[in-house]
Amino acid sequence: MNRLSRLRAVASSLMLISMLALPINLIGQTRVVAPKNPYSLDKDVQLGRQAASEVERQMPILNDSEVQSYVERVGRRLSEGIPAEFQHPQFRYSFKVVDTRDLNAFALPGGFTYVNRGLIEAAHNEGEMAGAMAHEISHVALRHGTAQAAKAQKYQTGAAVVGILGAILGGVGNVAGQVGQMGIGAYFLKFSREYEKQADLLGARIMANAGYDPHDLANMFRTLEQRGGSGGPQWMSDHPNPGNRYEYINREADALRVANPTRNTTGFTRVQALLREMRPARSMQEIGRNGQRYPQRRDPNYPDRDDQRYPDRDDQRYPDRDDQRYPQQGGRRRVEYPSSRLRNYSGNYYRISVPDNWRELPSNDGVTFAPEGAYSQVQGQFVFTHGIQVGSMRAQSNSLRAATDELIRTLEQGNQNLRRSGGYQRETLGRRDAYSVSLTNISEMTGRPEVVSLYTTMLRSGDLFYLIAVAPQEEMQDYERTFIAVLGTLSVTD
Repeated sequence: MNRLSRLRAVASSLMLISMLALPINLIGQTRVVAPKNPYSLDKDVQLGRQAASEVERQMPILNDSEVQSYVERVGRRLSEGIPAEFQHPQFRYSFKVVDTRDLNAFALPGGFTYVNRGLIEAAHNEGEMAGAMAHEISHVALRHGTAQAAKAQKYQTGAAVVGILGAILGGVGNVAGQVGQMGIGAYFLKFSREYEKQADLLGARIMANAGYDPHDLANMFRTLEQRGGSGGPQWMSDHPNPGNRYEYINREADALRVANPTRNTTGFTRVQALLREMRPARSMQEIGRNGQRYPQRRDPNYPDRDDQRYPDRDDQRYPDRDDQRYPQQGGRRRVEYPSSRLRNYSGNYYRISVPDNWRELPSNDGVTFAPEGAYSQVQGQFVFTHGIQVGSMRAQSNSLRAATDELIRTLEQGNQNLRRSGGYQRETLGRRDAYSVSLTNISEMTGRPEVVSLYTTMLRSGDLFYLIAVAPQEEMQDYERTFIAVLGTLSVTD
């Protein structure tokens, strides 16, 4: 054997030794790389929290402590199995059950994870349910939601939250209509096949790390296909098949050898039995058609359910409440809910669309858009409780941060209860670099807490452009989606 041959033999031996030194479950794994993402991890959490508030406002969360505790235990076990390179300390994974029979599950940026009751009932064992959850956790860990929403930013400002909401809520309530008004293509409302495959592969790895058989992830997709009927389950329409899904997940699972994996548990069997004893769940289509999270008490199919968010005016349990919340000359003032139809408005240096039932109220510095009953004069000062104010001010500094600080100081002079409730967040406003900051206040008009969201950017003239969105604290979840839709229409034209 000559010198070159001996060197080749030594190299081959060293390579074999190094491969044998690797844990057996690392050999043959497919490498997964998270997509580029311009958002900060804190932004994932912020956007996810906003979307989760909307989900829980429109979807019925199952109120059963035993089922909820069980799903949380499985979720924590899976989240602890996320590989170190995809662990984000800012994320706090949570797990809730949606009381609907649709075969679906989804997760929002930051870790807010939801499993439909129908999916738990359809799974053959805990491993299959865990497979669906691991897939969704993978979307969060890889930050697919904000990565995909960032693509929509090329076309519409403010698309991030709306895109996430559109992906999840679909035809529920008015969200779908608002998404359409934003002009965001369907591509941004569902994950791409590339992201789906990444979530499959990472999901298999998470299952193996958590002690489950990753083959059950493939089995779950097979179960969904079989149980979904001719049209296929909701999961399959929201999670496009990258092709040969069952086969490549099983190949990945073969490389992730798990000793004595968990397939089924007495906890899973117990939870399925509990769900069977409950009243059958409605579909999301039925919930969306009725426009109610829960049926009204007059529904003969649900005689014992009385979950009206706002009681009837003649309800004797609430003698001082008739859904007209604000006083006016000793009487009651009603604030109409914002219309989902938007109308266009053109200012000197911007264009914007606002609900068509909001009035425009010009002032020296800008325009306030607010519904009837939501504005008044208090001690000679104009005050509004619901709506948006757009305007500009001469800034002493050409720094956006310093100019925004100056504006907040000016606002504080006229509102002694105004306080910041968070730090600055980088945004895009009218396709320009911008800041947003959240503030709280006690309304001079109602005496109640309110949330004030401030957005700022610099005009070419050096003036500071601002948009202020205001809503009572207890109604902010209802108004937030309207504010997002309006922000998405803003165009700065100076």
